[in-house]
Parts: sequence; C-alpha cells; structure tokens
Amino acid sequence: MLDVPHATTAETSETSFDLRKEAEAAGITDTLQQLERELIGLRPVKNRVRQIASLLLIERIRQRAGLASSPPTLHMSFTGNPGTGKTTVALRMAKILHGLGFVRRGQVISVTRDDLVGQYIGHTAPKTKEILKKAMGGVLFIDEAYYLHRPDNERDYGQEAIEILLQVMENQREDLVVILAGYGERMTSFFASNPGFRSRIAHHIEFPDYAEAELLVIAELMLKERGYRFSAAAREAFEKYIELRRTQPFFSNARSIRNAVDRTPACGRPIASCLISTGCSMSSISKRSIRRTSLRAAFSAAVRTRRGVRSHDGRNPHRAFDPGRRFRAPR
Repeated sequence: MLDVPHATTAETSETSFDLRKEAEAAGITDTLQQLERELIGLRPVKNRVRQIASLLLIERIRQRAGLASSPPTLHMSFTGNPGTGKTTVALRMAKILHGLGFVRRGQVISVTRDDLVGQYIGHTAPKTKEILKKAMGGVLFIDEAYYLHRPDNERDYGQEAIEILLQVMENQREDLVVILAGYGERMTSFFASNPGFRSRIAHHIEFPDYAEAELLVIAELMLKERGYRFSAAAREAFEKYIELRRTQPFFSNARSIRNAVDRTPACGRPIASCLISTGCSMSSISKRSIRRTSLRAAFSAAVRTRRGVRSHDGRNPHRAFDPGRRFRAPR
C-alpha cells in the first residue's frame, strides 16, 4: 500500500484522480509487492521506497493536471554493508521510475570505479562518457562510489570522472538517475570531500544489516527454491554458523548466506558428485533434508578467508583474520 493521503482521490477544478488506480496502472503496486516477496526484513528500506513512490505519484498527477510543478531531483544514495539488498532495490526503483514516466527505460547500469576511471591521461573521460551514454534514459548505479575519490594519490584520475558525473547529474537530470552506493561511514566522508554530490542527492536510504533470524529465513528460502530443506539438527547447525560467521571478516549478509548455501552438500557429498557417482535422480535427492553431518565440511571452508580477496573496509585480509579458527557443528 502506498503512503498516500487518507482520501483516495486528488481533485482539481476539472479533473479527479483515484490514487490507488493510478498506482496500479503505473505498476507501482505490483513492484512494491514484488519487493516485499524478494527481500526479507529491511522494513525501514521498504517504507522509504514506498514514501518516495508516493511522492513521485503525486508529482506525476500534478503534472498531468496542469498544476505548477518542477522536475524533481531523483538522484539517490544507498548506504549499508554488502549483501543488504541495495542492487535489488535499485532495480525495483528503476521500475517504479519507468512506470511513472520519470525515465524512458527501466534499465539499471551497474558500475564501479574500474568502469569509469582510466589508467592514463586522456583515458578517463571517454570511459565515463561511454558509461553515461549507455545509462542515459535509465538508472546508473555506482557501487562503492567513494573509490572514485582518492586524495592520497596525486596521479589518480578519479576526480575527472567525478567532474563529468556532476555535470551530467545537473544538466541531464531529467534523463538520468544516478544512485551512489557504499558503506555508510565512507559515503559520509565521500560527500564531505565532494559537496557537489551531496547537493544533487535528493533521497538517502540506509540499509540495515540482517538479523540472525532473518538470515536463517533467507537460507531456508534459498534451499526451498532448489528443492531442499534443513533437518532439525542441520537447522541448529546453520544457526550456529550464522552466529559465528557474522563475527568473521568479510561478512556480507545475504551474500554470505548464499555462498554458504552454494557450498552446502546434499546426501553427505556435493550434489553434482552424488548425481554422477551414484546415478541418483534429482527427484530422490530433493526429498531428502540437508543433514548436520553434510554441513560440517562446507562450514569449515566457509569461515576461512581466501588469499587475494580484498576486504570491503580496505583492511589486509591476511592480517585481519586467523585462518586457524574453524566452525564445528554441534554434536
């Protein structure tokens, strides 16, 4: 349900609008319901998206009614830890904007610093402009946007990309929506160093971490989609795994849960190995539950860091994590 006034109609001297019907016609109602189904928890995020959709719906109706209005600023900032649904929300927001006619296409072009910043003089501007050309008419999602700004490196070309982005965000804001995403504290520092971005951002959405109970529900839904379920003992083991994994470096909320589920063996061995070595069918496997003994090897690997992986907070992964710590499922 949208956050619209108590009355369900907006009236002018000549025309009245049913807000609920307008929301359904623009696809907003379906999109919000889809967001509810796709994301567990995140109530503050869903409420904020609903508020933004309501405001934009009223703005669109005012334009259609010929009332005084000005093009709204639609650029956004999504802050939160990895795996909290920022990309999913960006996709649904693009769908809402497209349904209301604020963008020509419902596409989302997702990029990072490497897609925008070149490695030598004269390389950055063409790269940035090419990305902007692809994103025009839709939404440009810049993940870990703070990496664009590296003040400690005098030879860095990120500032050139920033200047081009700021110009386009201002002059072509009616044809492009930019969403900047990343860690909350780093984004705050980024905006402080680049006030031009903050002044162009109209909507800020903070994504909280998932609670342990929510992460368990996410795991169960992922297994259900694949035709599996936890046994009682395995469910208890996975709860313990979540509790321990959240304390380890590089924890990425739902993304870490998905990785753990991907590593989870079935029938006491990896799924593909079971099919090949024993010839058992997927129908017979899907009737079985994931057992506690099947999870131990997967969980031990899941809590160990991998060499060469960059941490999200920039710390040295080899110094930040003790590879000797292992998870052991309860017996």
